[in-house]
Amino acid sequence: MSTDFQRLLFDISEALVTDELVSLKFLSLDYIAARKLEAIQEPKAFFEALQEKGMIEAGNLSFLKELLYRIGRIDLLEAQLGSSRKEMERELQIPGRAQVSAYRCLLFQLSEDITKDELKSFKFLLGKELPKCRLNPKTTMLDVFIEMEKKGILGEDDLSILKSLCAKINISLLKKIEEYEFGEEEMLITGEQRGSRGGPEAHVRWLASSVASDSPGSWNESSQLEAYKMTSRPRGVCLILNNHSFAKAREAVPEPKNMKDRNGTNVDAAALRRVFSKLHFTIAEYNDLTAEEIRKTVNIYRCEDHKNKDCFVCCILSHGKKGIIYGVDGQEVPIQELTTSFTGQNCRSLAGKPKVFFVQACQGDACQQGVTVETDAGEEDYSVETDAKFQLDCIPAEADFLLGMATLQDYVSYRSPREGTWYIQALCQHLEYSCPRGEDILTILTAVNQEVSRKSCKPNAEKQMPQPSFTLRKKLIFPVN
Repeated sequence: MSTDFQRLLFDISEALVTDELVSLKFLSLDYIAARKLEAIQEPKAFFEALQEKGMIEAGNLSFLKELLYRIGRIDLLEAQLGSSRKEMERELQIPGRAQVSAYRCLLFQLSEDITKDELKSFKFLLGKELPKCRLNPKTTMLDVFIEMEKKGILGEDDLSILKSLCAKINISLLKKIEEYEFGEEEMLITGEQRGSRGGPEAHVRWLASSVASDSPGSWNESSQLEAYKMTSRPRGVCLILNNHSFAKAREAVPEPKNMKDRNGTNVDAAALRRVFSKLHFTIAEYNDLTAEEIRKTVNIYRCEDHKNKDCFVCCILSHGKKGIIYGVDGQEVPIQELTTSFTGQNCRSLAGKPKVFFVQACQGDACQQGVTVETDAGEEDYSVETDAKFQLDCIPAEADFLLGMATLQDYVSYRSPREGTWYIQALCQHLEYSCPRGEDILTILTAVNQEVSRKSCKPNAEKQMPQPSFTLRKKLIFPVN
């Protein structure tokens, strides 16, 4: 074995501290028996064990590079191995290149995020499951995970107890597990074997970004919020459900209240078509649907294969009330029924991808009163109507949803018969202006809130305030190019 290679391993081992050795041993548990790793007390012995297993050798340092990347020792990665963070990120994006399993990376990532007080809580809650001698003050979170695996209460196929503990201690830890499980779910969808190195694209991206952010030698780029992939052409479907004529509802006995035709809604639909076409979405518009036709149309797109798409958008323009939109026949459709159709369980090809809903409908009958402030704005067009009568629990309790509401719960929203609705027009204008500048959707919706809130309707200066709610895990940006 070359002297240069041995010198390289020696220099790296000299730069590692005890806690980093513990991390390296944990990440290598799939290759070296736990009993053997327990006996290793210094990095040189660890590297010898890896050489015995054929995991590192003079002509192949890929596993060593990945280990240093995972623990955040980018300085050693660059100075000793001639690699870099970006190079490793590109490398680990390639299916099959990651040698540390996603499951092992998940546990390591959780251990890095858990505070000292949270570690005490884990030990307390596991007091009856694990030997007390293994839960002493020196026991780390990685030690706890190893003991849980030994007791058979934690494994790649069994995260249930860990999830229940995280739900009690820190819900953000639970969300990290669920994010990992999205990758597992996509593996099952694409037919890959659980536990395989790499996995489908979403899981590979998760693996590539699983690196300690505050370890020695790391830098702040890893703490930057990741953006959803948005490179497919087309990006996805933009489904527009546009209800204008409510003659069928007015013919009903008893006649539903406030079921006038929604004059001006076609102006909104045209603006949505224009903007989302520029954002590279396929437009699917349906006009004047009954409640049953709305359900059938949504089911068509629930069953569609979105595998090669990055996103799904649904715009609903109709009359409504709290938690409800109306078909043109005056029959009700719960908003939650529509959004839940696109959860990962009900629409597997959209698992882990953003699902965006914009709803132009009132949430009640109340008018929102404004507060008098000075303004340099000119006079508004006050020839407006309401879409009388939706609530925040309409969004599924699952990641990757965004629900943009025209107004606050219990309040009306306004529509100009000539110029369209305050909300949809502001939304389209800001999307058209801000997307080419790379702004994310939540920044854009904040600007929409500001613009709509400045408008007022005479004679009593009624106001309107839109309200987004979301379970997005990443930045959502719609590139124009």
